[in-house]
Amino acid sequence: MLDQATRQLVKATAPVLKTHGVTLTRHFYARMFQHNPELKQIFNQGHQQAGSQQQALAMAVAAYAEHIDNPSVLAPVLTLVANKHASLGIRAEHYPVVGRHLLASIAEVLGDAADDALLAAWGAAYGQLADLLIAEEAALYQQAATQAGGWSGWRACRVVRKVAESSEITSFYLQPADGGSLPVWLPGQYVTVRVAVPQLGIMQPRQYSLSSAPGGSALRISVKREAATADSPAGMVSNVLHDTVEEGALIDVAPPMGDFWLDTAADTPAVLISAGVGITPMMAMLDALLQAGQPRPVQFLHACRSPSVQAFGTHLANLAAEYPQLQLALWYEQADSLPAHGAVASQLGRMQLGAANVLPDAHYYLCGPLAFMQAQQASLLALGVPAANLHAEAFGTGGNGLG
Repeated sequence: MLDQATRQLVKATAPVLKTHGVTLTRHFYARMFQHNPELKQIFNQGHQQAGSQQQALAMAVAAYAEHIDNPSVLAPVLTLVANKHASLGIRAEHYPVVGRHLLASIAEVLGDAADDALLAAWGAAYGQLADLLIAEEAALYQQAATQAGGWSGWRACRVVRKVAESSEITSFYLQPADGGSLPVWLPGQYVTVRVAVPQLGIMQPRQYSLSSAPGGSALRISVKREAATADSPAGMVSNVLHDTVEEGALIDVAPPMGDFWLDTAADTPAVLISAGVGITPMMAMLDALLQAGQPRPVQFLHACRSPSVQAFGTHLANLAAEYPQLQLALWYEQADSLPAHGAVASQLGRMQLGAANVLPDAHYYLCGPLAFMQAQQASLLALGVPAANLHAEAFGTGGNGLG
């Protein structure tokens, strides 16, 4: 436990970090990659170029300083970060390297304001945070490695099927190249895959939700090809996967991780809400719910730009026709004509939730871009859904905590 003087010094820097944190984290990453370029293979260089990782780290550091008196407030965030780190292969030995560059960056950016007392305080605070994360990550590594079919680190997997799901989403079915079995994962979790990116000359990891229910013979990831926009470059790994990784290829895969998953033991209704490629963990949840053979009511609500980019359309329509407990509704921002599926309600425009989507005791699982998530959560809360019944994972925020 940090003493009061240390906590006060760290907390006093919170306002400065909120205002100038990105300057600090940008300097930190540049410094670390200059002195330890091998770490580029752990960090998402696309997020580095877009600046989103610097922003995410700045917010995390400021939040830690603000809550230094009671870091347990940040427990859910630390759990999320620990899962991200364990999926990327961040180990205890990396923390002293990161800490050295973080303290040096504080001194170099703040100048005379970073006296010995402040640097000592931040050194102690970082050590406390590192200990919390190292312990949580060690437990995740232990669990992943000791379960049936599990492993730790990277495992070579073969692409046994490659299936185009829409004009921009393709599924890859991955089986261990060693011929071994796979662990059971929780619907909603993700794996990290690692491939060589020629334009960088290094390996790059990316996290992709598992898009099929546990218990199959392969891990299925469904990857959206990320095109360049005015705000971000083209996806380095997604384009490599789409363009160069074919059936029979080997890629590195880390074990399933993640703190967003379906409560499969519950018997209450489930409402699955997604947008765009956020449909991927929802497919795993939906298949798991229906395969369980329970009459548990399920609503599957999905929004996307147009029918051409929507993944799993035929599969969803077939499920809706087969399972009476499933209600399926789709929203398209633009469409010349709406798909005609008998058991599917299709609408033009953005998703608008209403009273019909509020089921007694239901739990709501949301995944998609951050703005979409915020809008749907606000709608559900306004409709009287308890906050404790909302479970969300945002895609595309660029945040991997300290990694």
